[in-house]
Amino acid sequence: MRHLLSTADLSLDDAVQILDTAEEMSSVSGREVKKLPALRGRTIVNLFFEDSTRTRISFEAAAKRLSADVLNFSAKGSSVSKGESLKDTVQTLEAIGADAIVMRHWSSGAAAQLAASGWVRSAVVNAGDGTHEHPTQALLDAFTLRQHLARRTGVTPTGTDLNGAHIVIVGDILHSRVARSNVWLLATLGARVTVTGPPTLLPVGIESWPCEVTYSLDDALAENPTAVMMLRVQAERMHQAFFPSPAEYTRGWGFTDERMRRLEGLGDGDCLIMHPGPMNRGLEISASAADSPHNTALEQVANGVSVRMAVLYLLLSGVPDQTPSTPHIRAIEGKAQA
Repeated sequence: MRHLLSTADLSLDDAVQILDTAEEMSSVSGREVKKLPALRGRTIVNLFFEDSTRTRISFEAAAKRLSADVLNFSAKGSSVSKGESLKDTVQTLEAIGADAIVMRHWSSGAAAQLAASGWVRSAVVNAGDGTHEHPTQALLDAFTLRQHLARRTGVTPTGTDLNGAHIVIVGDILHSRVARSNVWLLATLGARVTVTGPPTLLPVGIESWPCEVTYSLDDALAENPTAVMMLRVQAERMHQAFFPSPAEYTRGWGFTDERMRRLEGLGDGDCLIMHPGPMNRGLEISASAADSPHNTALEQVANGVSVRMAVLYLLLSGVPDQTPSTPHIRAIEGKAQA
């Protein structure tokens, strides 16, 4: 794996390797000293052209737990505001010593352009490009799902896929890079995926995606899915009216208290409520659902560090085909201490 640009590029073996590596990294995150010297001497640049809290801090924490040096770059207040091109910006950063560039950009395809351009030799990680993809978010969502399914069945999550799981993705599919990445990754991992939302918020050509499409959230919930993934309504990307009113949207596609009670009544109450954050309480999700013990939003954030540690490790460790075991991690620590 040279870059991580899209979940559509990941084979089943690739995806499982990243998730298995994240499983090992999660043991590091649970220790008192959350450090592993695997990337000591490496420099990782967080290059963010859009605002971010969770993703940027998560990548920074992941890099530091691997003992890499981290440079945080924000387009605001930089030479970008003076008209500097993306090419000149990234070449400047590589001249400083970047080994990997984690980039979030407002333009769809920006990360792929950077990786294919030959402008830099660094590994490129797509941290969200426009309305296109957000691969590490999908990976952390899959990691969270796999851990919950493993706990229910009593099996070890390592080496397993999501075969048999049914995930419903709800809301603003049109503007959601999270939805796109999740549809492709979850399908690769063997899950059944259903997307639902207002017709105006479903993209043209969605019939070709590896998922089922319905306009009724209630019909999708009636099948008692494994997890319901609520998406934020991205008002900042909307330049016209996509639904009559917030109240109408909530009535049709919000995860309300009534829908939560109805879903719990269909089975054993184990359906997960997922959300990539930030949540618009009262619009796409009620306060009770947001605070429910079935809501995995904070768990997803915590798992994001382990997943991003795995991605950075596999890209930069020099052993891209090797999934580290606990003894392997201990060996890395031993060499660093020697």
